[in-house]
Amino acid sequence: MANHKSSIKRIRQIESRRLRNRYYAKTARNAVRNLRKLTDKAAAMEALVKVTAMLDRLAAKKTISKNKAANLKSKLALHINKLG
Repeated sequence: MANHKSSIKRIRQIESRRLRNRYYAKTARNAVRNLRKLTDKAAAMEALVKVTAMLDRLAAKKTISKNKAANLKSKLALHINKLG
């Protein structure tokens, strides 16, 4: 167990950040999943803008890596381009 005040505070901070990161990462996964389910190209294009912004924000805050964000955005764009 931690003995220093600073390490006790650090444990509290890490736990709150972990929970926050889990929430936002799960929200992003759900948004990507919902976007992949869309079959209408116009609706998918609108959703892509929002999901892309969300992924960029998460990558900037290092909740997910920038490469993962780039890969997801690329795959989603390919998926939408295939829609008729």
